[in-house]
Amino acid sequence: MPVRKIKKNYRNVTGVSSATKAIGDAQFESTLERDFIRLAEFSPDIAKFEVQPVKISWVDATGAERTYTPDVLVTFSNPEISKPWLCEVKYRADLKKYWPDLHPKFIRGIRYAKQRGWRFRLITEVEIRGPELEAAKFLLPFRHKNIPPRQVHQVLNLVEELKVTTPAALLANISSDPYTQAEWIPALWLLVAQFRVGINLQEPLSMTSRIWSLE
Repeated sequence: MPVRKIKKNYRNVTGVSSATKAIGDAQFESTLERDFIRLAEFSPDIAKFEVQPVKISWVDATGAERTYTPDVLVTFSNPEISKPWLCEVKYRADLKKYWPDLHPKFIRGIRYAKQRGWRFRLITEVEIRGPELEAAKFLLPFRHKNIPPRQVHQVLNLVEELKVTTPAALLANISSDPYTQAEWIPALWLLVAQFRVGINLQEPLSMTSRIWSLE
């Protein structure tokens, strides 16, 4: 559970994301943290994550008591391959601007993570914001849509039959009627969102994106 509650403020966007993988509330203090949570929720490699999981305390060289609360602890689906990440999510401009204050905190974060067999990671907008985030924004809602199982199975079978295709070509195999195609496309996006159909998430999604069978 988060070690502290994030308060509303008028400088940054704060709130709580809806996330099935979150341990406790998926709170965020900025749009960048919100986007990181969205990526974590979307990624098949991440099993669980916890916002503000620990508070690290120490006494500095002047004798003053200091504390540091990292942003997110990420646990991966295959712990034998990937150790948990203790993450700090920051804009690059803020890292540069506040580095003298942040650096001692990060040193403590690195030590804390190493003692537990974790990795400490600085995550910025460079790692977060890109085509995969845009795909996550688009695809995540399809995971919660009530789509007829018959459509899902038929689309999956068709992708397996075609091996490699595009959304536009797949729908053309179902019907030439655009209204019928519009009824069937959510089933495809559900399968992509569930990683049951392959697609390149490092490129913008479109009706001409290459999709392929994972069977």
